[in-house]
Amino acid sequence: MLQYEPPAFNRFRSEAEMTWYLQEKAKAAEQNGYPIVSGISFAITPGVLTQANSAASAATVAAVTKLDEATDYSATNIQVAGVDEADLVKTDGNYIYLSKGSTVYIVKAYPAEDAAIVAQIPFASEVDDLYIVGDSMVVFTAAGHGQGMTRPEMIWGNKPIWIGVGSAVDVYDVSNRSSPILKRTYESDGDYVSSRLIGDYVYVVFQKGACVDDNCLNLPEYRENDTVCVVPATSIYYYNGTDPSYTYTSVVSIDAKDPKAPVESKTFLLGSTSAVYCSAEYLYLTTAGASETEIHKMRLDGGTIEGVADGSVPGWVLSQYSMDESNGYLRVATTTGHAWGGGSSKNNIYVLDPGMKVAGKLEDLAPGEQIYSARFMGDRLYLVTFKKIDPFFVVDLSDPSAPRVLGKLKIPGFSGYLHPYDEMHVIGLGKEAVDSEGGGFAFYQGLKISLFDVSNVSAPVEVAKIDIGDRGTDSPALSDPHAFLFSKEKGLLVIPILEAKLPQQGKGVDVPSSAYGDYVYQGAYVFLITSNSITLRGRITHIQNDDLLKSGYWFSSDYSVYRSLYIGDNLYTISNMMMKINSLGDLSELRAISLS
Repeated sequence: MLQYEPPAFNRFRSEAEMTWYLQEKAKAAEQNGYPIVSGISFAITPGVLTQANSAASAATVAAVTKLDEATDYSATNIQVAGVDEADLVKTDGNYIYLSKGSTVYIVKAYPAEDAAIVAQIPFASEVDDLYIVGDSMVVFTAAGHGQGMTRPEMIWGNKPIWIGVGSAVDVYDVSNRSSPILKRTYESDGDYVSSRLIGDYVYVVFQKGACVDDNCLNLPEYRENDTVCVVPATSIYYYNGTDPSYTYTSVVSIDAKDPKAPVESKTFLLGSTSAVYCSAEYLYLTTAGASETEIHKMRLDGGTIEGVADGSVPGWVLSQYSMDESNGYLRVATTTGHAWGGGSSKNNIYVLDPGMKVAGKLEDLAPGEQIYSARFMGDRLYLVTFKKIDPFFVVDLSDPSAPRVLGKLKIPGFSGYLHPYDEMHVIGLGKEAVDSEGGGFAFYQGLKISLFDVSNVSAPVEVAKIDIGDRGTDSPALSDPHAFLFSKEKGLLVIPILEAKLPQQGKGVDVPSSAYGDYVYQGAYVFLITSNSITLRGRITHIQNDDLLKSGYWFSSDYSVYRSLYIGDNLYTISNMMMKINSLGDLSELRAISLS
Protein backbone atom coordinates (compact mmCIF):
# COMPACT_ATOMS: atom_id res chain seq x y z
CA MET A 1 0.00 0.00 0.00
CA LEU A 2 1.20 3.50 -0.73
CA GLN A 3 2.47 5.43 2.26
CA TYR A 4 1.37 9.05 2.25
CA GLU A 5 0.47 11.48 5.03
CA PRO A 6 -1.69 14.31 3.67
CA PRO A 7 -2.12 17.46 5.75
CA ALA A 8 -4.94 17.51 8.29
CA PHE A 9 -7.98 19.78 7.97
CA ASN A 10 -7.73 23.37 9.20
CA ARG A 11 -9.39 24.41 12.44
CA PHE A 12 -10.98 27.74 13.35
CA ARG A 13 -9.10 29.94 15.82
CA SER A 14 -12.16 31.72 17.20
CA GLU A 15 -15.92 32.03 16.90
CA ALA A 16 -15.45 35.42 15.22
CA GLU A 17 -13.24 33.83 12.55
CA MET A 18 -15.80 31.12 11.89
CA THR A 19 -18.59 33.71 11.63
CA TRP A 20 -16.55 35.72 9.13
CA TYR A 21 -15.72 32.55 7.17
CA LEU A 22 -19.38 31.54 6.78
CA GLN A 23 -20.45 35.04 5.82
CA GLU A 24 -17.71 35.36 3.19
CA LYS A 25 -18.43 31.93 1.74
CA ALA A 26 -22.13 32.76 1.60
CA LYS A 27 -21.34 35.90 -0.41
CA ALA A 28 -19.22 33.87 -2.82
CA ALA A 29 -22.01 31.32 -3.23
CA GLU A 30 -24.57 34.06 -3.83
CA GLN A 31 -22.39 35.51 -6.58
CA ASN A 32 -22.51 32.07 -8.21
CA GLY A 33 -26.32 32.16 -8.28
CA TYR A 34 -27.27 30.37 -5.06
CA PRO A 35 -29.88 31.89 -2.70
CA ILE A 36 -28.87 32.89 0.82
CA VAL A 37 -30.84 31.90 3.92
CA SER A 38 -29.83 33.26 7.35
CA GLY A 39 -26.34 34.11 6.17
CA ILE A 40 -25.65 30.83 4.41
CA SER A 41 -26.65 29.49 1.02
CA PHE A 42 -28.69 26.43 0.15
CA ALA A 43 -29.06 24.63 -3.16
CA ILE A 44 -30.50 21.47 -4.59
CA THR A 45 -27.72 19.40 -6.09
CA PRO A 46 -27.79 16.19 -8.13
CA GLY A 47 -27.07 12.85 -6.53
CA VAL A 48 -28.87 10.51 -4.18
CA LEU A 49 -28.86 10.92 -0.41
CA THR A 50 -28.14 7.45 0.85
CA GLN A 51 -27.88 5.74 4.15
CA ALA A 52 -25.88 2.89 4.94
CA ASN A 53 -26.77 0.64 2.18
CA SER A 54 -24.85 -2.38 1.18
CA ALA A 55 -23.56 -5.58 -0.20
CA ALA A 56 -20.29 -7.46 -0.35
CA SER A 57 -17.10 -5.98 -1.82
CA ALA A 58 -14.27 -7.57 -3.78
CA ALA A 59 -16.16 -10.79 -4.46
CA THR A 60 -17.15 -11.04 -0.79
CA VAL A 61 -20.79 -11.97 -0.37
CA ALA A 62 -22.94 -11.49 2.72
CA ALA A 63 -21.04 -13.04 5.60
CA VAL A 64 -22.18 -16.32 7.11
CA THR A 65 -21.25 -16.77 10.75
CA LYS A 66 -21.21 -20.07 12.62
CA LEU A 67 -23.42 -20.23 15.69
CA ASP A 68 -22.47 -23.81 16.45
CA GLU A 69 -21.52 -26.85 14.42
CA ALA A 70 -25.09 -27.43 13.27
CA THR A 71 -26.38 -23.93 12.62
CA ASP A 72 -25.37 -21.08 10.31
CA TYR A 73 -27.20 -17.86 9.65
CA SER A 74 -27.25 -14.94 7.26
CA ALA A 75 -25.75 -11.60 8.19
CA THR A 76 -26.71 -8.17 6.90
CA ASN A 77 -25.88 -7.67 3.24
CA ILE A 78 -22.92 -5.27 3.46
CA GLN A 79 -20.57 -3.56 1.02
CA VAL A 80 -17.17 -4.07 2.67
CA ALA A 81 -16.11 -7.22 4.54
CA GLY A 82 -15.53 -6.45 8.21
CA VAL A 83 -17.45 -3.15 8.07
CA ASP A 84 -20.99 -3.79 9.29
CA GLU A 85 -23.94 -1.57 8.42
CA ALA A 86 -26.96 -0.77 10.55
CA ASP A 87 -30.30 -2.18 9.48
CA LEU A 88 -33.91 -2.53 10.59
CA VAL A 89 -33.38 -6.24 11.26
CA LYS A 90 -30.41 -8.12 12.78
CA THR A 91 -29.84 -11.66 13.99
CA ASP A 92 -27.16 -13.43 16.01
CA GLY A 93 -28.34 -16.88 14.89
CA ASN A 94 -30.47 -17.41 17.96
CA TYR A 95 -32.48 -14.19 18.35
CA ILE A 96 -33.84 -11.70 15.81
CA TYR A 97 -33.81 -7.98 16.68
CA LEU A 98 -36.08 -5.71 14.66
CA SER A 99 -37.48 -2.22 14.71
CA LYS A 100 -41.10 -1.41 13.96
CA GLY A 101 -42.18 2.19 14.23
CA SER A 102 -41.13 3.35 17.69
CA THR A 103 -40.60 -0.15 19.10
CA VAL A 104 -37.72 -2.63 19.04
CA TYR A 105 -38.67 -6.30 19.28
CA ILE A 106 -36.39 -9.09 20.46
CA VAL A 107 -37.60 -12.46 19.19
CA LYS A 108 -36.36 -15.89 20.19
CA ALA A 109 -36.06 -17.26 16.65
CA TYR A 110 -34.25 -20.59 16.71
CA PRO A 111 -35.34 -23.33 16.85
CA ALA A 112 -38.65 -22.59 15.14
CA GLU A 113 -40.76 -24.47 17.68
CA ASP A 114 -39.50 -22.15 20.45
CA ALA A 115 -39.96 -18.92 18.50
CA ALA A 116 -41.60 -16.14 20.52
CA ILE A 117 -41.29 -12.44 21.35
CA VAL A 118 -39.23 -12.14 24.54
CA ALA A 119 -38.95 -8.34 24.85
CA GLN A 120 -40.35 -5.08 23.48
CA ILE A 121 -38.59 -1.73 23.99
CA PRO A 122 -40.73 1.38 23.40
CA PHE A 123 -39.15 4.66 22.27
CA ALA A 124 -40.46 8.22 22.18
CA SER A 125 -39.83 8.46 18.43
CA GLU A 126 -39.24 6.40 15.30
CA VAL A 127 -36.44 3.86 15.36
CA ASP A 128 -34.10 4.12 12.36
CA ASP A 129 -31.65 1.21 12.51
CA LEU A 130 -29.77 -0.99 14.94
CA TYR A 131 -26.68 -3.13 15.50
CA ILE A 132 -25.98 -6.22 17.57
CA VAL A 133 -22.46 -6.36 19.03
CA GLY A 134 -22.17 -9.45 21.22
CA ASP A 135 -24.41 -8.77 24.20
CA SER A 136 -24.91 -5.11 23.27
CA MET A 137 -27.62 -3.61 21.07
CA VAL A 138 -27.16 -0.15 19.52
CA VAL A 139 -30.36 1.64 18.48
CA PHE A 140 -30.71 4.84 16.41
CA THR A 141 -33.79 7.00 16.81
CA ALA A 142 -34.99 10.11 14.99
CA ALA A 143 -36.05 13.53 16.27
CA GLY A 144 -38.15 13.75 19.42
CA HIS A 145 -35.96 11.57 21.63
CA GLY A 146 -35.36 12.97 25.09
CA GLN A 147 -36.18 16.41 26.43
CA GLY A 148 -34.30 18.63 24.01
CA MET A 149 -31.41 21.00 24.70
CA THR A 150 -31.05 24.69 25.47
CA ARG A 151 -28.45 27.22 24.50
CA PRO A 152 -27.95 29.58 27.51
CA GLU A 153 -26.55 32.36 25.29
CA MET A 154 -29.54 32.26 22.90
CA ILE A 155 -32.42 34.18 24.49
CA TRP A 156 -35.91 34.97 23.19
CA GLY A 157 -37.50 37.45 25.52
CA ASN A 158 -36.23 36.29 28.91
CA LYS A 159 -36.18 32.55 28.18
CA PRO A 160 -33.46 30.39 26.62
CA ILE A 161 -34.31 28.95 23.22
CA TRP A 162 -35.24 25.26 23.28
CA ILE A 163 -33.31 23.18 20.78
CA GLY A 164 -35.00 19.91 19.79
CA VAL A 165 -32.85 16.82 19.58
CA GLY A 166 -32.26 15.66 16.00
CA SER A 167 -31.30 12.06 16.69
CA ALA A 168 -30.04 9.74 19.38
CA VAL A 169 -28.00 6.58 19.91
CA ASP A 170 -28.98 4.22 22.74
CA VAL A 171 -26.80 1.31 23.84
CA TYR A 172 -28.47 -1.60 25.65
CA ASP A 173 -27.08 -4.54 27.55
CA VAL A 174 -29.04 -7.51 26.16
CA SER A 175 -27.12 -10.29 27.89
CA ASN A 176 -30.56 -11.14 29.30
CA ARG A 177 -32.59 -10.89 26.09
CA SER A 178 -35.89 -10.77 27.96
CA SER A 179 -34.77 -7.84 30.10
CA PRO A 180 -32.66 -5.29 28.14
CA ILE A 181 -30.94 -2.59 30.24
CA LEU A 182 -30.16 0.89 28.88
CA LYS A 183 -26.47 1.61 29.51
CA ARG A 184 -25.71 4.73 27.48
CA THR A 185 -27.50 7.48 25.56
CA TYR A 186 -25.86 9.91 23.15
CA GLU A 187 -28.00 12.62 21.57
CA SER A 188 -27.21 15.09 18.80
CA ASP A 189 -29.13 18.11 17.57
CA GLY A 190 -28.18 17.00 14.05
CA ASP A 191 -29.82 14.43 11.80
CA TYR A 192 -28.59 10.85 11.65
CA VAL A 193 -27.00 10.33 8.22
CA SER A 194 -25.25 6.97 8.35
CA SER A 195 -23.09 4.69 10.48
CA ARG A 196 -20.64 1.79 10.36
CA LEU A 197 -19.49 -0.80 12.87
CA ILE A 198 -15.80 -1.77 12.90
CA GLY A 199 -14.80 -4.10 15.71
CA ASP A 200 -16.52 -2.86 18.87
CA TYR A 201 -16.77 0.75 17.67
CA VAL A 202 -19.83 2.30 16.06
CA TYR A 203 -18.94 5.30 13.91
CA VAL A 204 -21.93 7.62 13.42
CA VAL A 205 -22.36 10.57 11.05
CA PHE A 206 -24.66 13.41 12.16
CA GLN A 207 -25.43 16.52 10.13
CA LYS A 208 -26.90 19.92 10.98
CA GLY A 209 -27.24 23.03 8.83
CA ALA A 210 -24.73 25.80 9.59
CA CYS A 211 -25.81 29.43 9.50
CA VAL A 212 -25.14 32.89 10.91
CA ASP A 213 -28.15 34.84 12.15
CA ASP A 214 -27.48 38.40 13.36
CA ASN A 215 -23.82 37.46 13.81
CA CYS A 216 -24.79 34.55 16.05
CA LEU A 217 -23.57 31.05 15.12
CA ASN A 218 -25.90 28.10 15.54
CA LEU A 219 -23.12 25.86 16.87
CA PRO A 220 -23.85 22.11 17.10
CA GLU A 221 -24.77 20.49 20.39
CA TYR A 222 -24.83 17.02 21.86
CA ARG A 223 -25.88 15.43 25.12
CA GLU A 224 -24.54 12.30 26.76
CA ASN A 225 -26.35 10.86 29.76
CA ASP A 226 -28.06 14.20 30.55
CA THR A 227 -24.96 16.38 30.16
CA VAL A 228 -25.43 19.00 27.41
CA CYS A 229 -22.38 20.30 25.56
CA VAL A 230 -21.90 22.89 22.81
CA VAL A 231 -19.17 22.18 20.27
CA PRO A 232 -16.95 25.32 20.33
CA ALA A 233 -15.98 26.96 17.06
CA THR A 234 -12.31 26.33 17.87
CA SER A 235 -12.97 22.56 17.77
CA ILE A 236 -14.56 22.62 14.31
CA TYR A 237 -12.48 21.68 11.27
CA TYR A 238 -12.96 23.01 7.76
CA TYR A 239 -11.56 22.57 4.27
CA ASN A 240 -10.57 25.39 1.97
CA GLY A 241 -13.46 25.28 -0.45
CA THR A 242 -16.72 27.06 -1.24
CA ASP A 243 -19.93 25.12 -0.88
CA PRO A 244 -23.54 26.19 -1.57
CA SER A 245 -24.93 24.59 1.62
CA TYR A 246 -22.63 24.32 4.61
CA THR A 247 -23.44 21.88 7.39
CA TYR A 248 -21.87 20.78 10.63
CA THR A 249 -20.95 17.16 9.99
CA SER A 250 -20.06 15.34 13.21
CA VAL A 251 -18.38 11.93 13.14
CA VAL A 252 -18.77 10.18 16.49
CA SER A 253 -17.34 6.87 17.70
CA ILE A 254 -19.01 4.92 20.50
CA ASP A 255 -17.64 1.77 22.13
CA ALA A 256 -20.63 -0.55 21.93
CA LYS A 257 -19.39 -2.91 24.65
CA ASP A 258 -17.97 -0.50 27.24
CA PRO A 259 -20.55 2.08 28.40
CA LYS A 260 -17.87 3.94 30.40
CA ALA A 261 -15.44 4.38 27.50
CA PRO A 262 -15.26 8.03 26.39
CA VAL A 263 -17.04 9.05 23.20
CA GLU A 264 -14.73 10.40 20.47
CA SER A 265 -16.19 13.14 18.27
CA LYS A 266 -14.91 15.38 15.49
CA THR A 267 -16.99 18.08 13.78
CA PHE A 268 -16.30 19.32 10.26
CA LEU A 269 -17.78 22.26 8.37
CA LEU A 270 -18.64 20.62 5.04
CA GLY A 271 -21.31 20.67 2.38
CA SER A 272 -24.42 18.55 2.70
CA THR A 273 -23.41 14.88 2.71
CA SER A 274 -24.86 12.92 -0.22
CA ALA A 275 -23.13 9.52 0.11
CA VAL A 276 -21.04 7.66 2.68
CA TYR A 277 -18.43 5.01 1.93
CA CYS A 278 -16.32 3.31 4.57
CA SER A 279 -13.38 0.92 4.35
CA ALA A 280 -11.76 -0.80 7.32
CA GLU A 281 -9.52 2.26 7.83
CA TYR A 282 -11.11 5.30 6.24
CA LEU A 283 -14.47 7.02 6.10
CA TYR A 284 -15.31 9.00 2.94
CA LEU A 285 -18.09 11.61 2.82
CA THR A 286 -19.21 13.20 -0.43
CA THR A 287 -20.77 16.63 -0.86
CA ALA A 288 -22.35 17.31 -4.23
CA GLY A 289 -21.98 20.68 -5.91
CA ALA A 290 -23.42 22.00 -9.15
CA SER A 291 -20.80 20.35 -11.35
CA GLU A 292 -18.44 18.41 -9.10
CA THR A 293 -18.36 16.27 -5.97
CA GLU A 294 -16.11 17.02 -3.02
CA ILE A 295 -14.86 13.94 -1.17
CA HIS A 296 -13.64 14.20 2.41
CA LYS A 297 -11.44 11.49 3.93
CA MET A 298 -11.31 10.60 7.64
CA ARG A 299 -9.01 8.04 9.25
CA LEU A 300 -10.67 5.62 11.71
CA ASP A 301 -8.48 3.74 14.16
CA GLY A 302 -9.72 2.03 17.30
CA GLY A 303 -12.35 4.66 17.95
CA THR A 304 -10.21 7.66 17.00
CA ILE A 305 -11.22 9.95 14.13
CA GLU A 306 -8.93 12.20 12.11
CA GLY A 307 -9.70 14.29 9.06
CA VAL A 308 -6.77 13.75 6.71
CA ALA A 309 -7.56 14.99 3.20
CA ASP A 310 -10.16 16.16 0.74
CA GLY A 311 -10.39 16.10 -3.03
CA SER A 312 -12.91 16.57 -5.81
CA VAL A 313 -14.05 14.89 -9.01
CA PRO A 314 -16.28 16.18 -11.83
CA GLY A 315 -19.91 15.04 -11.77
CA TRP A 316 -22.12 13.51 -9.12
CA VAL A 317 -21.96 10.20 -7.27
CA LEU A 318 -25.00 7.92 -7.37
CA SER A 319 -24.48 6.10 -4.04
CA GLN A 320 -21.91 4.46 -1.79
CA TYR A 321 -21.53 1.67 -4.38
CA SER A 322 -19.98 4.19 -6.76
CA MET A 323 -16.92 4.29 -4.48
CA ASP A 324 -14.33 1.74 -3.42
CA GLU A 325 -10.91 1.76 -1.80
CA SER A 326 -8.12 -0.59 -2.88
CA ASN A 327 -4.40 -0.51 -2.02
CA GLY A 328 -4.65 3.07 -0.78
CA TYR A 329 -6.50 4.36 -3.85
CA LEU A 330 -10.12 5.53 -3.91
CA ARG A 331 -11.97 4.66 -7.11
CA VAL A 332 -15.07 6.74 -7.93
CA ALA A 333 -17.68 6.49 -10.69
CA THR A 334 -19.57 9.70 -11.55
CA THR A 335 -22.04 11.15 -14.03
CA THR A 336 -21.63 14.66 -15.37
CA GLY A 337 -24.71 16.48 -16.57
CA HIS A 338 -28.14 14.85 -16.87
CA ALA A 339 -29.50 12.34 -19.34
CA TRP A 340 -33.02 13.80 -19.31
CA GLY A 341 -34.47 17.04 -20.63
CA GLY A 342 -32.11 17.29 -23.57
CA GLY A 343 -29.01 17.15 -21.37
CA SER A 344 -25.70 15.77 -22.60
CA SER A 345 -24.58 13.51 -19.77
CA LYS A 346 -21.34 11.54 -19.67
CA ASN A 347 -19.97 8.96 -17.24
CA ASN A 348 -16.53 8.82 -15.74
CA ILE A 349 -14.20 6.86 -13.48
CA TYR A 350 -11.58 8.57 -11.35
CA VAL A 351 -8.80 7.04 -9.26
CA LEU A 352 -7.61 9.18 -6.34
CA ASP A 353 -4.31 8.64 -4.55
CA PRO A 354 -4.03 8.60 -0.71
CA GLY A 355 -3.74 12.40 -0.74
CA MET A 356 -7.03 12.58 -2.71
CA LYS A 357 -5.38 13.79 -5.91
CA VAL A 358 -6.53 12.32 -9.23
CA ALA A 359 -4.03 9.65 -10.28
CA GLY A 360 -5.96 8.21 -13.21
CA LYS A 361 -9.22 8.67 -15.05
CA LEU A 362 -11.50 7.28 -17.73
CA GLU A 363 -14.00 9.84 -19.01
CA ASP A 364 -16.91 10.27 -21.43
CA LEU A 365 -18.41 6.77 -21.22
CA ALA A 366 -21.91 6.24 -22.66
CA PRO A 367 -22.73 9.87 -23.68
CA GLY A 368 -26.38 10.75 -23.14
CA GLU A 369 -26.85 8.13 -20.41
CA GLN A 370 -26.26 8.06 -16.66
CA ILE A 371 -25.01 5.54 -14.12
CA TYR A 372 -27.71 3.28 -12.69
CA SER A 373 -25.46 0.91 -10.71
CA ALA A 374 -21.81 0.18 -10.00
CA ARG A 375 -19.95 -2.65 -8.32
CA PHE A 376 -16.24 -2.82 -7.56
CA MET A 377 -14.72 -6.29 -7.25
CA GLY A 378 -10.96 -6.23 -6.73
CA ASP A 379 -9.33 -4.76 -9.85
CA ARG A 380 -12.62 -4.74 -11.76
CA LEU A 381 -15.52 -2.37 -11.92
CA TYR A 382 -18.88 -3.47 -13.29
CA LEU A 383 -20.88 -0.45 -14.38
CA VAL A 384 -24.41 -0.07 -15.75
CA THR A 385 -25.51 3.06 -17.58
CA PHE A 386 -28.98 3.62 -19.02
CA LYS A 387 -31.37 5.88 -20.87
CA LYS A 388 -33.02 3.62 -23.44
CA ILE A 389 -30.82 0.50 -23.32
CA ASP A 390 -28.43 -1.01 -20.77
CA PRO A 391 -24.71 -1.12 -21.50
CA PHE A 392 -23.06 -3.38 -18.90
CA PHE A 393 -19.37 -2.33 -18.78
CA VAL A 394 -16.38 -4.30 -17.53
CA VAL A 395 -13.60 -1.90 -16.50
CA ASP A 396 -10.02 -2.79 -15.60
CA LEU A 397 -8.56 -0.88 -12.62
CA SER A 398 -5.35 -2.87 -12.12
CA ASP A 399 -3.28 0.17 -13.18
CA PRO A 400 -4.50 3.11 -11.06
CA SER A 401 -3.12 5.58 -13.58
CA ALA A 402 -4.93 4.09 -16.58
CA PRO A 403 -8.45 2.67 -16.08
CA ARG A 404 -9.72 1.07 -19.28
CA VAL A 405 -12.85 -0.61 -20.63
CA LEU A 406 -12.31 -4.32 -21.26
CA GLY A 407 -15.72 -5.12 -22.69
CA LYS A 408 -19.41 -4.29 -22.64
CA LEU A 409 -22.80 -5.84 -23.24
CA LYS A 410 -25.89 -4.01 -24.53
CA ILE A 411 -29.24 -5.45 -23.47
CA PRO A 412 -32.73 -3.97 -22.94
CA GLY A 413 -33.55 -2.62 -19.50
CA PHE A 414 -31.10 -1.92 -16.71
CA SER A 415 -29.67 -3.28 -13.47
CA GLY A 416 -30.16 -0.94 -10.52
CA TYR A 417 -28.17 -3.12 -8.14
CA LEU A 418 -25.21 -5.42 -8.82
CA HIS A 419 -24.08 -8.20 -6.47
CA PRO A 420 -21.16 -10.64 -6.75
CA TYR A 421 -22.11 -14.28 -7.29
CA ASP A 422 -18.45 -15.29 -7.49
CA GLU A 423 -15.31 -13.93 -9.15
CA MET A 424 -16.64 -14.72 -12.62
CA HIS A 425 -20.36 -14.00 -12.24
CA VAL A 426 -22.40 -10.94 -11.24
CA ILE A 427 -26.09 -10.80 -10.32
CA GLY A 428 -28.08 -7.82 -11.60
CA LEU A 429 -31.42 -6.65 -10.18
CA GLY A 430 -33.32 -4.05 -12.18
CA LYS A 431 -36.14 -3.43 -14.62
CA GLU A 432 -36.97 -4.43 -18.15
CA ALA A 433 -37.60 -1.48 -20.47
CA VAL A 434 -39.25 -0.79 -23.83
CA ASP A 435 -38.13 2.01 -26.16
CA SER A 436 -40.62 4.88 -26.29
CA GLU A 437 -40.26 4.97 -30.11
CA GLY A 438 -40.22 8.70 -30.58
CA GLY A 439 -39.06 9.98 -27.23
CA GLY A 440 -35.58 10.00 -25.79
CA PHE A 441 -36.46 7.52 -23.08
CA ALA A 442 -37.77 4.03 -22.40
CA PHE A 443 -40.75 2.77 -20.39
CA TYR A 444 -39.81 0.67 -17.35
CA GLN A 445 -41.53 -2.70 -17.36
CA GLY A 446 -41.38 -5.59 -14.89
CA LEU A 447 -38.60 -6.59 -12.51
CA LYS A 448 -35.58 -8.29 -14.08
CA ILE A 449 -32.99 -10.51 -12.42
CA SER A 450 -29.92 -11.20 -14.57
CA LEU A 451 -26.82 -13.32 -14.17
CA PHE A 452 -23.73 -12.12 -16.05
CA ASP A 453 -20.76 -14.33 -16.91
CA VAL A 454 -17.66 -12.10 -16.99
CA SER A 455 -15.02 -14.82 -17.39
CA ASN A 456 -14.38 -13.46 -20.89
CA VAL A 457 -13.88 -9.83 -19.96
CA SER A 458 -14.00 -8.60 -23.55
CA ALA A 459 -17.40 -10.21 -24.15
CA PRO A 460 -19.55 -10.45 -21.00
CA VAL A 461 -22.67 -12.60 -21.43
CA GLU A 462 -26.08 -12.62 -19.77
CA VAL A 463 -26.26 -16.38 -19.11
CA ALA A 464 -29.58 -16.34 -17.25
CA LYS A 465 -32.52 -14.02 -16.76
CA ILE A 466 -35.89 -14.16 -15.10
CA ASP A 467 -38.67 -11.56 -15.44
CA ILE A 468 -41.25 -10.91 -12.73
CA GLY A 469 -44.47 -9.06 -13.53
CA ASP A 470 -45.20 -6.09 -15.77
CA ARG A 471 -44.91 -2.31 -15.52
CA GLY A 472 -45.45 -1.26 -11.88
CA THR A 473 -43.62 -4.25 -10.38
CA ASP A 474 -41.07 -3.11 -7.81
CA SER A 475 -38.79 -4.21 -4.97
CA PRO A 476 -37.33 -2.40 -1.95
CA ALA A 477 -34.03 -4.15 -2.77
CA LEU A 478 -33.59 -1.78 -5.74
CA SER A 479 -33.10 1.16 -3.37
CA ASP A 480 -31.99 -0.69 -0.23
CA PRO A 481 -29.68 -3.69 -0.80
CA HIS A 482 -30.18 -4.74 2.84
CA ALA A 483 -33.38 -6.32 1.47
CA PHE A 484 -31.31 -8.55 -0.83
CA LEU A 485 -30.59 -12.04 0.60
CA PHE A 486 -28.08 -14.26 -1.19
CA SER A 487 -26.12 -17.40 -0.31
CA LYS A 488 -24.03 -19.08 -2.99
CA GLU A 489 -23.51 -22.13 -0.78
CA LYS A 490 -27.26 -22.64 -0.45
CA GLY A 491 -28.05 -21.57 -4.02
CA LEU A 492 -30.42 -19.12 -2.37
CA LEU A 493 -31.68 -15.75 -3.56
CA VAL A 494 -34.61 -14.07 -1.79
CA ILE A 495 -36.06 -10.70 -2.85
CA PRO A 496 -39.21 -8.93 -1.57
CA ILE A 497 -41.33 -8.02 -4.59
CA LEU A 498 -44.61 -6.21 -5.25
CA GLU A 499 -45.79 -7.75 -8.53
CA ALA A 500 -48.09 -6.04 -11.01
CA LYS A 501 -49.69 -7.77 -14.00
CA LEU A 502 -51.31 -6.45 -17.17
CA PRO A 503 -54.25 -8.09 -18.90
CA GLN A 504 -53.01 -10.83 -21.21
CA GLN A 505 -52.27 -9.48 -24.68
CA GLY A 506 -54.16 -10.86 -27.63
CA LYS A 507 -57.86 -11.59 -28.09
CA GLY A 508 -58.46 -7.97 -29.02
CA VAL A 509 -56.47 -6.56 -26.06
CA ASP A 510 -53.76 -4.09 -27.10
CA VAL A 511 -51.85 -2.80 -24.06
CA PRO A 512 -49.39 0.07 -24.61
CA SER A 513 -45.89 -0.06 -23.11
CA SER A 514 -46.78 2.87 -20.85
CA ALA A 515 -49.64 0.98 -19.15
CA TYR A 516 -49.30 -0.06 -15.52
CA GLY A 517 -50.45 -3.47 -14.37
CA ASP A 518 -52.70 -4.25 -11.41
CA TYR A 519 -51.05 -5.49 -8.23
CA VAL A 520 -51.44 -9.22 -7.81
CA TYR A 521 -48.91 -10.29 -5.16
CA GLN A 522 -46.55 -8.98 -2.49
CA GLY A 523 -44.09 -11.12 -0.62
CA ALA A 524 -40.71 -12.82 -0.62
CA TYR A 525 -39.79 -14.47 -3.93
CA VAL A 526 -37.45 -17.38 -3.34
CA PHE A 527 -35.09 -18.35 -6.18
CA LEU A 528 -32.67 -21.19 -6.82
CA ILE A 529 -29.57 -19.64 -8.37
CA THR A 530 -26.54 -21.39 -9.87
CA SER A 531 -23.67 -20.18 -12.05
CA ASN A 532 -25.87 -20.48 -15.16
CA SER A 533 -29.52 -20.44 -14.06
CA ILE A 534 -32.15 -18.64 -12.00
CA THR A 535 -35.35 -20.51 -11.10
CA LEU A 536 -38.31 -19.37 -9.02
CA ARG A 537 -38.84 -21.93 -6.24
CA GLY A 538 -41.82 -20.29 -4.59
CA ARG A 539 -43.29 -17.27 -2.83
CA ILE A 540 -44.13 -16.36 0.75
CA THR A 541 -46.69 -13.67 1.55
CA HIS A 542 -48.02 -12.17 4.77
CA ILE A 543 -51.10 -10.64 3.17
CA GLN A 544 -54.27 -12.56 3.97
CA ASN A 545 -57.06 -10.30 2.74
CA ASP A 546 -57.99 -8.41 -0.43
CA ASP A 547 -55.74 -5.37 0.16
CA LEU A 548 -54.07 -5.91 -3.21
CA LEU A 549 -57.38 -5.92 -5.06
CA LYS A 550 -58.33 -2.57 -3.47
CA SER A 551 -54.96 -0.90 -3.91
CA GLY A 552 -55.49 0.92 -7.22
CA TYR A 553 -52.34 2.66 -8.48
CA TRP A 554 -50.73 2.78 -5.04
CA PHE A 555 -50.17 -0.01 -2.60
CA SER A 556 -49.04 0.17 1.01
CA SER A 557 -49.58 -2.47 3.66
CA ASP A 558 -48.12 -3.24 7.07
CA TYR A 559 -48.08 -6.85 5.86
CA SER A 560 -45.59 -6.10 3.06
CA VAL A 561 -42.52 -8.28 3.46
CA TYR A 562 -39.42 -6.07 3.56
CA ARG A 563 -36.66 -8.35 4.95
CA SER A 564 -35.66 -12.00 4.92
CA LEU A 565 -32.92 -14.03 6.58
CA TYR A 566 -32.09 -17.63 7.31
CA ILE A 567 -31.00 -19.50 10.42
CA GLY A 568 -30.02 -23.10 9.84
CA ASP A 569 -32.65 -24.68 7.61
CA ASN A 570 -35.28 -22.05 8.35
CA LEU A 571 -36.21 -19.01 6.25
CA TYR A 572 -37.56 -15.99 8.15
CA THR A 573 -39.59 -13.28 6.41
CA ILE A 574 -40.53 -10.04 8.14
CA SER A 575 -43.23 -7.41 7.68
CA ASN A 576 -44.39 -4.73 10.11
CA MET A 577 -47.12 -7.02 11.41
CA MET A 578 -45.68 -10.50 11.24
CA MET A 579 -42.66 -12.77 11.20
CA LYS A 580 -43.07 -16.04 9.31
CA ILE A 581 -40.80 -19.05 9.57
CA ASN A 582 -40.70 -21.44 6.61
CA SER A 583 -38.62 -24.48 5.78
CA LEU A 584 -35.78 -23.74 3.40
CA GLY A 585 -36.24 -27.22 2.00
CA ASP A 586 -39.81 -27.09 0.68
CA LEU A 587 -40.87 -23.57 1.85
CA SER A 588 -43.64 -25.04 4.00
CA GLU A 589 -44.79 -22.77 6.81
CA LEU A 590 -43.52 -23.72 10.27
CA ARG A 591 -44.68 -20.81 12.39
CA ALA A 592 -46.08 -17.28 12.27
CA ILE A 593 -45.51 -14.68 15.00
CA SER A 594 -47.70 -11.58 15.24
CA LEU A 595 -45.91 -8.24 15.74
CA SER A 596 -49.10 -6.23 16.27
